[in-house]
Amino acid sequence: MPIEILMPALSPTMEEGTLAKWLVKEGDEVSSGDLLAEIETDKATMEFEAVEDGIIGKILVPEGSEGVAVNSPIAILLEDGESAADIGATPVAAPTAATESAPKAAPSETSQAPAAPAAPVAADGNRIFASPLARRIAANKGVDLATIQGSGPRGRIVKADVEGASAASTSKPTAAAAAPSAAPAPAAKLPAGPDAETVLKMYADRDFEEVTLNGMRKTIAARLTEAKQSIPHFYLRRDIKLDALLAFRSQLNKQLEKRGAKLSVNDFIIKACALALQEVPEANAVWANDRILKLSPSDVAVAVAIEGGLFTPVLKDAEMKSLSALSAEMKDLAARARDRKLAPHEYQGGSFAISNLGMFGIDNFDAVINPPHGAILAVGAGTKKPVVNTEGDLEVATVMSVTLSVDHRVIDGALGAQLLNSIVDNLENPMAMLA
Repeated sequence: MPIEILMPALSPTMEEGTLAKWLVKEGDEVSSGDLLAEIETDKATMEFEAVEDGIIGKILVPEGSEGVAVNSPIAILLEDGESAADIGATPVAAPTAATESAPKAAPSETSQAPAAPAAPVAADGNRIFASPLARRIAANKGVDLATIQGSGPRGRIVKADVEGASAASTSKPTAAAAAPSAAPAPAAKLPAGPDAETVLKMYADRDFEEVTLNGMRKTIAARLTEAKQSIPHFYLRRDIKLDALLAFRSQLNKQLEKRGAKLSVNDFIIKACALALQEVPEANAVWANDRILKLSPSDVAVAVAIEGGLFTPVLKDAEMKSLSALSAEMKDLAARARDRKLAPHEYQGGSFAISNLGMFGIDNFDAVINPPHGAILAVGAGTKKPVVNTEGDLEVATVMSVTLSVDHRVIDGALGAQLLNSIVDNLENPMAMLA
C-alpha cells in the first residue's frame, strides 16, 4: 500500500521546518538511506534520508514551503507493483507559511492509502520515531514500539525492525497502566506584552518596516523568554588582570606561527572554563526539571553571532584538548555556524556557556542562561586601568570584566563563587593551564 513520507523531526525541539529543496522527483526509485530532500530547521539546513525502499509516487509539499509541521505528509512512496493510480485522492498536505493558520482539510474518502496509526509515545512522554509502515505493521501484530530498538537514521524504527519482533515478546500494559492519568492543569502563561494588532495601531502614523520572524528568531525569543521567566538567575562579577596572559599568548603565537596557528584570548577563556569545571565538579551540572545531572567531561558552549540570530556550538571534552586544538575546532565550528551547516549534535548539550562581547568593545554585561545549562560567563573587553599591585603600588594593567550568570536551582552562591574564582585563577596564571 502507498506509504506517506512524513516531515521529520531533525532535532528534539523541532516543531516545524522549511522544505528547502527536493533531491528527488516523482517517479524516482529510492532505497533506504538515499537522500530525499533538504530541510531547514530553526538552526540549520539538513539532509533528509529515505527509511524505506520504493518509488516516489507523489510530492505533496513543493520546494520552499515554510511552516511544514513535523509528522505531516510531504510525499507518497509506492511499494513494488504499485502505481500512481493506487494513491487515489491526495492526502492532506502540510501547511505552508501562507496557509498555516487555515484549518486543515480532511483527507478524501476515496483515498486508498489508509492513515498510519498516530505517532507513538513512550511511557516517559517522549515521541517514538517510526516510519508509517512500521507503525501499521506494529499495530496489526500487536507489537509495542517502545520495546523495539530502531535501526533507521537517528534510531528511527523501520519495517525490518518490526518484522523481526513478535507480539508475544512485548509486554502488554495492564488496564490500569493503559488508562491515561488525568492531565495536569496547564500552567498559567505570563503575558508577553501587547499583541501585534495593538502595537501596529500604536505606530500606525509612523513609518516602519515590518520584519517577519524566521524560525531561528522565533526559537530564540521563546527560549530566552522561558529562561528569564523560569530560571532563578543570580550574578557574580570579577575583574581579571590579563597582562600575564597577553604576554604568554604573544610568546606562544610566535612559536605557532610556522604551523599557521594563532591563539585568541577567547581560546584561553574556553580552556580556563573547561579546567575550572573539573576543579569544581559540583558546578559542572545541568537542570533536568526534577533532578540535576552532574557531567564528568567539560563540554563548553560558545555563543557565535550569525545573521539573524546566534548559535552556541559545543566544544566537547574541552579539558582534554590543547589550546591549539581548541582554537582550530572553534574556528571550524564558528565558520560552519555562520553558514548554518552545523548538525544538531554540534550545538546541543554542554553544561556551561561563554558569551564574549568584549571583541565588540562592551565593557561588561549580564548574559541569559541557555537552558539546561547551569551557568554562562559573560566576557567584556580588556581595557587599560589603574590598579593597586600586591606591593601596594599604583600601576596600569589590562583588566577584563566578567559576569557569571548562575542558575540557583543548580548552583548555590558559594559554589558559583568557587567556580568563578577558579576561572579567574586560570586566566591570571595561564602557564598552569598547560601543566
